[in-house]
Formats: sequence, C-alpha cells, structure tokens
Amino acid sequence: MTTTASPAEVLRTEYQKSVAAYWNTNQQDPVNLRLGEVDGLYHHHYGLGEYDPSVLEGPEETRQDRITRELHRLETAQADVLLDHLGPVTADDMLLDCGSGRGGTSLMANQRFGCRVDGVSISEYQVGFANTQAEERGVSDRVRFHFRNMLDTRFETASRRGAWTNETTMYVDLFELYAEVSRVLEFGGRYVCITGCSNDVTGGRSKAVSRIDEHYTCNIHPRSAYFKALAANNLVPINVVDLTPQTIPYWELRAKSSLATGIEEPFLTAYKEGSFHYLLIAADRV
Repeated sequence: MTTTASPAEVLRTEYQKSVAAYWNTNQQDPVNLRLGEVDGLYHHHYGLGEYDPSVLEGPEETRQDRITRELHRLETAQADVLLDHLGPVTADDMLLDCGSGRGGTSLMANQRFGCRVDGVSISEYQVGFANTQAEERGVSDRVRFHFRNMLDTRFETASRRGAWTNETTMYVDLFELYAEVSRVLEFGGRYVCITGCSNDVTGGRSKAVSRIDEHYTCNIHPRSAYFKALAANNLVPINVVDLTPQTIPYWELRAKSSLATGIEEPFLTAYKEGSFHYLLIAADRV
C-alpha cells in the first residue's frame, strides 16, 4: 500500500509543480506508451547498444513495428546496465527508484533480484500507472510506487541497500538529492546514476544542449557537479562509464522512426560534438 500525500506536501516549488503538471498531462505520449506496449515494461529513458539493421529492411507495412520493438529492446538493455552496477542484492534487500516514471526499471529490479522496490514520483498519474503495472504482474506486495518527492522520500534512514536515478537528476538540485540518497542508504549501500550531463568546457555554450533543456523543461547539470555533490554527501564513486558511444545508435534509429519527436537531432549533435555526455556513475555510501 502507498502513503497518501497531498500535492502541497510533495510539490515544494513552482518549478516542481510545473514538472509534475507536464507529466500529469503528458499521459498519452506516443513514444513511451508505444514502446511499453511491446511487453508491458514502460520506460522513461533512452537506449544502449547497436541496433539490428535488419529492422529497416523487409516489408514496409511492418517496418515501424520492427523499429518500435528494437527501440524498446535498447531501452530495456539500458535498464539492465543500470541494474548490473547495483552490486550484490538479495531478496531480503530493499531498493529505491528516485523518479520512477511508469515503473519499468523498478519492475525489472524486482524480477531480477526478487527484492522489495519502492519508487517515488511527483507525478500522481505516473504513480497510479506504475502501481497498476505492479498489480497486473502480481508483484504489488513487493513493488510499490508512491506520490513523493525524491528530495524528501520519507523512508527510514539507512533502510535501503541500493538506490538509483535513471535520467531524473536534471530536474533537481544535486546536493539536495544526494543528501537524501545518502540518508536512506545503509553503510556500504550502492547508488547508481545514469544521466545526460554537459561538458564543463563546451556544454554551456552548446545550442543543442540548450534545446534539450528547453524541450524537457529541465536543467542539465555539468559533469563536474555530480562529483562535487556526491563527495559532499559521503557517496564515493567506484565506477564511472561514458555511455555516449553506446547510446548514439539508439538516437540514430529513433530518428528514422515515425515516433521521432524532433529532439533526436539535438541529442545526436550534442553527443557527436562532445558538448553532452551520457554517463553512468556507481557510488558507495561511506
């Protein structure tokens, strides 16, 4: 069961209200919904790995279906990479998904580890959608989604073996976020982040990065900000992986899809010019 909270308790600033409103009203987003319909795992992130070029061949009438399935495969592969970096997790452990969207990564974590997972989102619509997915999969006793703020999750201190953010850090202050992540993690617990971040030297001047910010109403942080905020909150990186080369094929395929939204070219430009990076950081609570 979830804890009921009022919007006034969860949404602390006008910006948070605007972000929540965006996701509450963007309910029929064709990209996330069409991809999720492939197997019932609904993601709110991007993909990793080379795509199968054969999806662009064959009968024209089934071409889009092949591309959709391949994009979904790459997005699911991204979530698998994140979970790979959580370290040893047992069925008795508890995990936290900060900014859980429609629940895809949380459900995959439960499927892999058998553990309890709690997800938090400031979108009441997303929370309801994700809880329905957990119920339909028969895991609502182990996977629960809550209308809460990732900066103030209200979970017990040191109660989590692991926590992650999957493309959600650009909506919050990193120092506030990592203070909360550090609080809920047990000593030695693992935090994993996958995010887009700007190049400290050139990112601030990039029109492509500015276009991504504008499109998603977010605030992309420079790469260095992550390490400063982690260090300030007793989170020590043990693995840092530049995933940029692995995500470019996803965007190239999506640009060929009828699901393209127009943001594909800014992503490809930013990645290829080096002003933007797709980064994985795994850090331990010390």
